[in-house]
Amino acid sequence: MRIVIATCSVNYSGRLNAHLALAKRLLMVKADGAVLIHSDGGSYKPLNWMSPPASLRVSAPDDHQSEAGIREIWTVSAEKTDDELRILISEVHHDSSHELGTDPGLVKDGVEADLQRLLAEQIERLGDGHSLIRREHATPIGPVDILAKGPAGTVAVELKRRGDIDGVEQLSRYLELLNRDPLLAPVEGVFAAQQIKPQARTLAQDRGIRCVVLDYEEMKGEESGAPRLF
Repeated sequence: MRIVIATCSVNYSGRLNAHLALAKRLLMVKADGAVLIHSDGGSYKPLNWMSPPASLRVSAPDDHQSEAGIREIWTVSAEKTDDELRILISEVHHDSSHELGTDPGLVKDGVEADLQRLLAEQIERLGDGHSLIRREHATPIGPVDILAKGPAGTVAVELKRRGDIDGVEQLSRYLELLNRDPLLAPVEGVFAAQQIKPQARTLAQDRGIRCVVLDYEEMKGEESGAPRLF
C-alpha cells in the first residue's frame, strides 16, 4: 500500500462528474488497484475513490498547469468503464509504501450462524418441552433456521442478531408454507434475536409469533463442546 499526504485538487468524470477543490488530503493506493482520497474527517468514508480493476498513470503538468502550481498529475482509469479520476498534486508532504501481506479477514463474533448453533444446543431456551428436529430446514423459499418440536406441535425459529420487521415478514412466509404440510402442521413461529425492535415485536404479536430475546454472552458460557454433525 502506498500512502501519500498531498495538497491536491481532484476531478472525477464518468457516470457522474465531481470536483474537490485544492486542499491537503490523504491518498491511498492499494495493491488491488483501488485509489481512495480521504480528508481528516468524515469517519471511514473517502471523499472520492476509484474501485479496482483500475490503472494509475503519473504524468508531468503542461506549462499552464505548472504556472498554477501543479507539480504532478495522477490519472486513475477504470478498466471496465470510461470513469476517470484525475488528481492534480501541488505539494507532497509524505510518501511511503508498505507491504501488508495477505489479510486473514475479519472474524465476526455473535453472527447469526453462531446464534443458530448455540440455540440448537440449548433448545430449552425456547421453553420446557422443546427438542431439536434440525437446523437449516429446507423449504422452496429458503431454509428455516431451526425446526423444533414443542409441547403443542412443530416450532419454526427465525434467528437474527437485531430483529426488525423484515425478519418477522420472512418468518411469516415460512409459516404460511410450513402449515400447508400435514406432517408439520400446526407450526408455531418463534422470532429470536439479541435485540428485537418494538415495531417488530408488535407485528410478531399481531401475527401470533412468539418473541424470544437471546443473551449471546450467557449462551456462549453454556456451550457444551459436544461433537456435532453440523
